[in-house]
Amino acid sequence: MSKVICYGEALIDFLQINQQSQDGISLSDYRQFPGGAPANAAVALAKLGGKAHFVGQVGDDQFGHFLINSLRHYGVNTDCTLIHKSAPTPLAFVHLDDHGERSFTFMRKDSADLKLHPDEIKSQWFKHASLVHFCSNTLTETNAVNTTQTVLEHASANNLTICFDVNLRANLWPNSALNIALINEFVEKANVVKFAREEFELLCQNAPEDYINRCFNGNCELLLITNGGDNIEYITKHYRGSISPAKTKVVDTTAGGDGFIGAILYLLSERITLDALLNNENALKSAIAFASCAGALAVSRQGAFPALPSLNEVDTLFNQQFSALTGAFF
Repeated sequence: MSKVICYGEALIDFLQINQQSQDGISLSDYRQFPGGAPANAAVALAKLGGKAHFVGQVGDDQFGHFLINSLRHYGVNTDCTLIHKSAPTPLAFVHLDDHGERSFTFMRKDSADLKLHPDEIKSQWFKHASLVHFCSNTLTETNAVNTTQTVLEHASANNLTICFDVNLRANLWPNSALNIALINEFVEKANVVKFAREEFELLCQNAPEDYINRCFNGNCELLLITNGGDNIEYITKHYRGSISPAKTKVVDTTAGGDGFIGAILYLLSERITLDALLNNENALKSAIAFASCAGALAVSRQGAFPALPSLNEVDTLFNQQFSALTGAFF
């Protein structure tokens, strides 16, 4: 097995699970779930049987220790997860509408994840790895940008494949103003990039073909564009197309994208090389279908870590809904 470095934030998702009325006002009930996009991806990978290592920092508080214990519970290596003695663990309150779609309220000011410094990133963490995965939430403040850049420099020095799940959260940025130029700078540093459809449209600035060419003039080799329950688009230098994702009843979309990209990380570290996917469109379709099964199972349950599926669950759904693709890369 080849280890995968997932770098970024681990945080507590307080998920709205119910509402009740008392004395004429509506009161929301929240349940504490372990989460954070790159941490979710690490757990998704580990639950499928991959070798996930989480690089990040939590606070020396009940939430931070809960996150580390939860990562370990699901088989994620936390040797590279640091604990800050004074900064708090970040929190997110997740509000769900009637369709399971999310909105977020973050409590992340001066939190532990943002205080991880470049000089705390160790070169030995990247030995014997094959991939590094990150998201845009470590680009919201200068120190975090510098640390992210250091992580990617170590990845490049070790010839690791770099995976970027854009995963935009505007309300984490100063004045909710996304730095599109900076985000695109990091898009171009990655080999595999996953966008939600609205993220791609925002970042391409109404010039999708020029943007795609710019990506491939950088380091990009595979672009994946998800769109909820609609078709997933894939783009390489040599071909492009789309595939309908697995179908499910949506309960909570919190970990859907992370389940999807975690499955891609699993395949790339355990089953098939990126070069093989880039040279075999049928294999790429199968990989995307497999990953969509992981995402579909994740959104059919509440929360993040506990909602992410096992390999047996993904295999079963894949065989049920994509029987024509079975065997394309296994």
